[in-house]
Amino acid sequence: MSLRFVTKTIHAYLDYPVAMALITLPFVLGLGDSNVFALWLSVVTGVAAFVLTLLTDHHLGVVRILPYKFHMGVDLAVGLTFLAAPTLFGFSGIDALFYWLNGAAVVTVISLHKPEESVVSV
Repeated sequence: MSLRFVTKTIHAYLDYPVAMALITLPFVLGLGDSNVFALWLSVVTGVAAFVLTLLTDHHLGVVRILPYKFHMGVDLAVGLTFLAAPTLFGFSGIDALFYWLNGAAVVTVISLHKPEESVVSV
């Protein structure tokens, strides 16, 4: 049994709430004590994630011009950036924890992604 169960459909349903959480949670949690960039990195990433989702070629995309593989690549880059952000920018405390947990969650979701079945025509 494969542990890779996150389908394109499941991923699409996660995208909008995650984007909204990245925009709102920094304010709710009071991020930015160790570095104001800890607040704004998440907010800007959330806005970009929302736009990316709107433009992705999946069933919840509004203007489906970006390939899903591109979307996945951007998600991986964001996850890795979030994991590195505390070290790169000197985040500490809740600022660091927020980025480590979110980065780990994104990388985990991508690693659990189930490849799409190829349709072969004869």
